[in-house]
Amino acid sequence: MNRSPCNTTFEFAIESRRRCRSPFMPLAVAIALGAFCVTPPALGALYKWVDANGRVVYSDQPPTGGVKVETISGPPPPANPNAPQDLANKQLESKKQQTEAAANAKKAAQQRAEAEKRVDACREARAEVARMAADQVLLYTINEKGEQVFMNEADRKRRREAAELFVKGNCPQG
Repeated sequence: MNRSPCNTTFEFAIESRRRCRSPFMPLAVAIALGAFCVTPPALGALYKWVDANGRVVYSDQPPTGGVKVETISGPPPPANPNAPQDLANKQLESKKQQTEAAANAKKAAQQRAEAEKRVDACREARAEVARMAADQVLLYTINEKGEQVFMNEADRKRRREAAELFVKGNCPQG
């Protein structure tokens, strides 16, 4: 039986993969795993002393009492010994700024809403002035019984003056 790699596509794919494997692949995998498995030495200080029984003791906690202690290794001193306090202060300042920003945004939204109300009130007052100034149009109000009551000239003048006073005191010229 002739078994050439060109007989079938599936057999060719398997055969080409076998030929493409590098003899260095297991070595590369071993080196990668070894790099991940190596742990750095502990960064804490290591203390050495002789206890009351004469035994040498190693610990990451210093002994209590008047025992002579030798520090074997220790971490380098921090660049900024106040770093935790500085970080806490920065976080507190950040929260304070966020709170102030939220309060300012809320205040600005309230001011915009008030300005919109003022613009609407001015528009209504100006429209009232224009309605009361139209002499050719009959205007009426509705009384308590739901009946139409036509306005006389005195009522028109009084309402027009009140609207003009509101516009003059509360609305920008324009």
